[in-house]
Amino acid sequence: MTVSDSGPRAQSAGPAQRYTPSQDTGSSERPAPSQDTGSSERPAPSQDAGATGSRTLSLDDGELHVCQDGPRDAPALLLVHGSASSLRSWDAMVPLLAERHHVIRIDLLGHGRSGKPDDRSYATPDQARRVGEALDRLGMEHAVVAGHSSGGVVATALAELRPGLVDALALINTGPSLEAYIPQEPLPLDPARWPPEDEQILRFGRTAFSRPGFEVPQELVDEVRLMTFHTLTTTMRETTEYLRQRALPERLASLGEPLLVLFGADDGRWRSSSAADYRKVPGATVELLPGLGHTPILEDPQRTAALLLDFTTRRR
Repeated sequence: MTVSDSGPRAQSAGPAQRYTPSQDTGSSERPAPSQDTGSSERPAPSQDAGATGSRTLSLDDGELHVCQDGPRDAPALLLVHGSASSLRSWDAMVPLLAERHHVIRIDLLGHGRSGKPDDRSYATPDQARRVGEALDRLGMEHAVVAGHSSGGVVATALAELRPGLVDALALINTGPSLEAYIPQEPLPLDPARWPPEDEQILRFGRTAFSRPGFEVPQELVDEVRLMTFHTLTTTMRETTEYLRQRALPERLASLGEPLLVLFGADDGRWRSSSAADYRKVPGATVELLPGLGHTPILEDPQRTAALLLDFTTRRR
């Protein structure tokens, strides 16, 4: 789910509360700082490489929760969630994708079961840098990267920072610019009454889905409640700033990466007609999905997975 700040934002005031992440299994070794310069030189993979399942990676500026599924020797496919969400937003897609891919999901810092420090940067390039470091730790040399909503913004930033790591990009209902945003009723968040009640979260997320009768999975509501006031509001503010600096099609046009854009035609957050802006990117494939809203990965995972798999297969 993604809110609005002249683009994606939430009303905010007051100090943040701190959340201590759950203790997951996995290596607690801290790697040497990774140099995300985009060059072909990469840090040697640590002992975290080669394993599957769920683990927490301890990076120099935060702990990231990672899930891996599918054959270890299959082509890597990284899935990046949006704001006020977590890697669980991809749950319905994973079984469909893991037959052909080594699927990697990461809870961005401040989300899901990753750390939620108050004293770290949540700027989009820093989120992307951490994702790149996590892939290094897992021994990934190349990956197709798919992002939903603002996860597509992080995916774009990763391609800018680490062009040698990203083989191709798939953006799912990722608004190309702030001009494409549909103004929303601001969600009045009060740090003194945090976390919000389920009803508040559901009201906040009502424009994320358009399929009649669709029920938001309770686990996704619970994931929002795990966020802190600071991480929620800061992450959305930083996404807005990244889009304000430069529109995504302009950024992507200079990268030369294969690009797939999927957009629910009934998106209530971003004008679906704005998907055409991505046609400025040479060779981009843009598909509108009739009958679906802002979250095709949950509203129709089968259709969304089929289009994503067709893209990853054709580019091999």
